[in-house]
Amino acid sequence: MPGDSEIVRRIRQGDKGQFESLFRSSYVSLVRYARTMIKDHDTAEEIVQDLFFRIWKDKDKLQIESSLNGYLFRAVHNRCLHHISHSKVVEKYARETVMFSSGIADDTASLVNYNDLQSRIARILERLPSRCGKIFCMNRFEGLKYSEIAEKLSVSVKTVEANMGRALKEFRKALAEQ
Repeated sequence: MPGDSEIVRRIRQGDKGQFESLFRSSYVSLVRYARTMIKDHDTAEEIVQDLFFRIWKDKDKLQIESSLNGYLFRAVHNRCLHHISHSKVVEKYARETVMFSSGIADDTASLVNYNDLQSRIARILERLPSRCGKIFCMNRFEGLKYSEIAEKLSVSVKTVEANMGRALKEFRKALAEQ
């Protein structure tokens, strides 16, 4: 059985058999792990399937310095955290929509615009890298300062600033395209 670095090398070279072998040997345990965080089997499967899709899609850029198994579990963990964070944002927007719409039920155009903006924001958040989206949500929706976010995520304040800059740039770009 090849070692982790050999498996990664083969996948990088496009070895479908090696990739399928990794998928088959890891899939069930990764889904089981995702379910401990997500509590929904279908979503857990989607997260793991998306991870493998991304690995294969970007196989030529695949760089794994630690153990392959550790990398896969950490990637699933991060994707689950991103999903949870995104779900909280969607729930918050749903609550705000109910509150907002009850106050302007007669103003249908405003409600349509508001709902459109909400769905556009959700789509932009989905496109952001996991950590970038999480940092944006922590700052804008949870009201945390950059230093608090840096401490919670064990990253530097500069990293938080860079990710916020990237997120805001994506928002400006996407909202300007309307």
